[in-house]
Amino acid sequence: MKVVACVKCVPEGRARLDPRSRRLDRDGAGEINAFDRYAVEEAIRIKEASESEVVVVSMGPDPMAEALRSALALGADRAVLVSDPGAVGSDLIATSRVLAKVLERENPDVVLFGQQTSDGAGAVLWAAVADRVRLPAISQTTKLEIADGAVRATRQTEVGDDVIEAPLPVIVAVTDAINELRYATLKGKMAAKKKPLDVLTLSDLGLDPSTAGDAGSKTEVLGIGDPPARANALRVEDDEAAAQVIVDFLTERQLV
Repeated sequence: MKVVACVKCVPEGRARLDPRSRRLDRDGAGEINAFDRYAVEEAIRIKEASESEVVVVSMGPDPMAEALRSALALGADRAVLVSDPGAVGSDLIATSRVLAKVLERENPDVVLFGQQTSDGAGAVLWAAVADRVRLPAISQTTKLEIADGAVRATRQTEVGDDVIEAPLPVIVAVTDAINELRYATLKGKMAAKKKPLDVLTLSDLGLDPSTAGDAGSKTEVLGIGDPPARANALRVEDDEAAAQVIVDFLTERQLV
């Protein structure tokens, strides 16, 4: 069985928008999106239970390769990164088109996504990809079992849990409640350096440049700006006096 975990590289720390491009600034260090780490962990657990192959798939700039190595260090077998200047600026629709092509190439039995990303928080990419490749999709998954050519998933909702069964192949979006993350060992980190990591372009996937990036996107950012300032707001700088300033502020209003 082959399991694919789709991941996204997000900026470390506080995200910043570039006022010129109106896009997220991705020049600094990146890391695998938090929810996607649980998808990787679940894929590795499936591998351990069924001797499956785990492939980590992503789309982004070349530096994303280092983040994918961290997934390989945890136990994934190989990684695929789609990196192409023509894909810069892809929205959810364009990204789903690219990832769908990778999945058609890999032909996996199970595809795992994190429920959403910390930078975009769209929570619909997995659904868009499922629609393109015409596979059943289960979201908000907190428990996953695979047996007899089907999955049995517990799906968290506002009013309780649903138990859903679907035949393989299937796409599953997981939450951070599905498992507990492991840490990479030194042995795993050393092994990750030798594991395959393929970097593909749009042409490698048979995609025309007009189907990705700005040209292939259906959304456009018209402008960005700071949120409106709150009236009577007091900004406290993070220095040695910050704690005392906060205490004095709360004491003055009889809150402590």
